Amino acid sequence: MNFLSNRFRLQHLFVFVATAVVSLSAWAVEPFKLKDIRVEGLQRVESGTVFASLPFRIGDLYNDESGAAAIRALFALGLFKDVRLDTQGDVLVVIVEERPSIAEIQWVGLKEFDKDVLTKSLKEVGLAEGRPFDKALADKAEQELKRQYITRSLYGAEVVTTVTPVDRNRVNLTFTVSEGGPSKIKEIRINGSQSFSERTLRDQLNLDIGGWLSWYTKSDRYSRTKLNADLETLRSFYLARGFLEFRVDSTQVAISPDKQDISIVINVTEGDRFVVSNVKLEGNYLGKEDEFKALVKIGLGQPYNAETVAETTKAFADYFGKFGYAFARIDARPEVDRLNNRVSFVLAAEPSRRAYVRRINVTGNNRTRDEVIRREFRQLESAWYDGDKIKLSRDRVDRLGFFTEVNIETQEVPATMDQVDLIISVVEKPTGSVSLGAGFSSTEKVAFNFGIRQENAFGSGNYLATEINTSRFNRTIVISTTDPYFTPDGVSRTVDLFHRTSRPYLGDLNAYSLVSSGAGMRFGVPFSEVDRVFFGANLEQTSIRPGNNLPNAYVEYMQQFGYTSTSLPLTIGWARDDRDSALVPSKGILQRFNSDLSIAGDSRYIRTNYQIQHYTPLTKKFTLALNADVGYGQGLSNRPYPLFKNYFVGGLGSVRGFQQSSLGPSNSGATLFLGGAKKVVFNAEVLAPFPGAGNDRTLRLFAFADAGRAFGETQKISLSDLRTSVGIGLSWLSPMGPLRFSYALPMKSQDTDKIQRLQFQIGTSF
Repeated sequence: MNFLSNRFRLQHLFVFVATAVVSLSAWAVEPFKLKDIRVEGLQRVESGTVFASLPFRIGDLYNDESGAAAIRALFALGLFKDVRLDTQGDVLVVIVEERPSIAEIQWVGLKEFDKDVLTKSLKEVGLAEGRPFDKALADKAEQELKRQYITRSLYGAEVVTTVTPVDRNRVNLTFTVSEGGPSKIKEIRINGSQSFSERTLRDQLNLDIGGWLSWYTKSDRYSRTKLNADLETLRSFYLARGFLEFRVDSTQVAISPDKQDISIVINVTEGDRFVVSNVKLEGNYLGKEDEFKALVKIGLGQPYNAETVAETTKAFADYFGKFGYAFARIDARPEVDRLNNRVSFVLAAEPSRRAYVRRINVTGNNRTRDEVIRREFRQLESAWYDGDKIKLSRDRVDRLGFFTEVNIETQEVPATMDQVDLIISVVEKPTGSVSLGAGFSSTEKVAFNFGIRQENAFGSGNYLATEINTSRFNRTIVISTTDPYFTPDGVSRTVDLFHRTSRPYLGDLNAYSLVSSGAGMRFGVPFSEVDRVFFGANLEQTSIRPGNNLPNAYVEYMQQFGYTSTSLPLTIGWARDDRDSALVPSKGILQRFNSDLSIAGDSRYIRTNYQIQHYTPLTKKFTLALNADVGYGQGLSNRPYPLFKNYFVGGLGSVRGFQQSSLGPSNSGATLFLGGAKKVVFNAEVLAPFPGAGNDRTLRLFAFADAGRAFGETQKISLSDLRTSVGIGLSWLSPMGPLRFSYALPMKSQDTDKIQRLQFQIGTSF
């Protein structure tokens, strides 16, 4: 917090004092030539500092004007609390009294603010250890701190500044704070409302009289800023419902004598409700009136809605921008018929002049290289301004997933008529994450998995992941890296190396295990702004090491192909992503298709997977997210589908409320989950902002419904066999990565299913 932004100087007072001193002490001094200059009273200040500030030197002519100027210059240093000039013949004696220096700054009773931040703020304006003490600055700091407490609804806070002299002309500065308790809103009244109940209007406000989450949201703490925002919200509520002439007449805020309770009274005048009777276009629409009419959001015969008017003017401006008119002006002029409570709108447009983009400037990327952002831009420098390309560029940068906010502003270039600069500002998020998963149940206790990944390695935009697991039952070493711009045209390259050893979690270290090793490479070729095709190849080897509890399915596979089998799967895939954000999408569709075809080696199979995610904004705050994920595998050349390529369903990322990977074929005792050659998963989520988090998209609540299951190669997919669950959860883009908590209630399950109601995981979606 930096609340001391302006230095406080008593220059006018110093000038008056300096002039008076010179008038009294040097009034009768006749001008003379300086033979010598002496300085008396210095303790810490170097004499050179004084001499450098004097407007004259030995040998110069001294008079009353130069003496006054000297005093003003010495006071301006801020090092002295008194300055006098004395003449002894043709020698000038400068007598100074230094300000005491600050030995130590202490804070007592401080809880609401960080003392280190406050100390830093004081230092920026001159109050710091080792610097001269200025009482005016100390008083100003005290008053500003009191004001800051008021902004946090701590009206009873008291701040006392104590100055304690110590040796060597120094002082200790102590700010003693008595914060007291916060003042809380006990009453909010809205007078003058006729069409809506007072409760309905109060529900629109962020300020309230408190509730079960007030300890977190602090919504019952008054601040003028919050109240002004609520008044705008109230105004928008009425303007969106036809009340064209609504106004807030006044607000009264009263605080109790003990400064603990606050009451707020808002007086409003609703006015009449108006219906839109007509919308007509005027001005220059480039001969495309029909196209612009199709963009009109204002509904005829509907109550006046300020939001639809704003949406219409924005849509017009964006459409003009498509043709290079960056300075288009659209004026929505209402023509009010108060007799019949009707309003018609004239949309007057002036496209002004075409413009081209001079420069594109990137700000906020402290870690990410400029190149990573600029290569996503489709609007080029020195090219005509194109609104569609600018929007596409913004969306492409947002889909990188490296930033929590991406904004583009257009600035006119001074002294030009046809140039603009684009300012793209980003807010970076931590792109390194620790992948940690856990689930808890009364039978299985706690299970964990761990990994590390960096989505934006060294700010280069490259993906780098390393997974190391040294548990007794799963030993893993995986290295994966992706260069999204392996070629300048945007062809990506991914390299994977892995070695895994896994055995069933049965508490038996002599149980069977699977050991798989391999390497692969694939390339992604962009075919459009949202479409990319992938192709590549892998070389894999899997060994089955016999031991206790080896399932019959593995025994049969070993008898046919031996303990070790190799495969060479070729990969082809396709992805389309037109979401508005990869991090926290609110609209758009993501589709992914991938197929592996093993045509050589011991294992011959085809493995195909398709996933679609659809995001729909229900309101400005609520988003509906739908997900479908289906997979199918089959053996080729009269060979069975390899068990180690099975799909697994259950847990976070598929069907919540069930143990991870547990929904599918298992051994007879349901202690070993074998997965299946087919899978079907459906998810639905409704996401909402966390109460009190405002527009923060990084922290959200969600309600969900899941369904899914894995099926064996010979099993028929039956929707009636799917397991289902419903629940609620919390999504947070934490510094460690995307974190999701969920609590699920299984709605359709079997007695043999492993239930885990509470689960969390970092680095997953759905």
